[in-house]
Amino acid sequence: MKIELTPIGHVRTTRADPIDDNWDAETTTIELDPKQFTPDALLSLDHFSHVEVIYWFHHEEAATPNLGARRPRGREDWPLVGIFGQRAKNRPNRLGLTVCKILEVKGLTVRVGGLDAIDGTPVLDLKPWMEGFAPRGEIREPQWAKELMAGYW
Repeated sequence: MKIELTPIGHVRTTRADPIDDNWDAETTTIELDPKQFTPDALLSLDHFSHVEVIYWFHHEEAATPNLGARRPRGREDWPLVGIFGQRAKNRPNRLGLTVCKILEVKGLTVRVGGLDAIDGTPVLDLKPWMEGFAPRGEIREPQWAKELMAGYW
């Protein structure tokens, strides 16, 4: 089965390379495609504090997917982890998903904080973050994941 997606817009930011850390230093604007949408598409999104951004890793570094396991960031002191046990950018379908703080909604743009996507990234969808969709029950994660995220944001 083939799935075709059309970007709803693109990321505009100062970061051109997918460097792994300090994403909170970025303020990003998502520009919706004016050929597809009017400002009504974003109506009431500003009533939410956060938005889930689904995007496509378009950078050449993500072009060769990892279909097996690897050590996160190539660190020998971290375990071998399957691609579905991590959030690496070289995924089979190259999809990214990040929950971002909404800073402003204006016209066909959404300005967000904490989006780990580079300039020109195609955005596939936006969904308001709702507490009811947060994980239920206790959350656990391995120590290497906590170490990896220490400087990410």
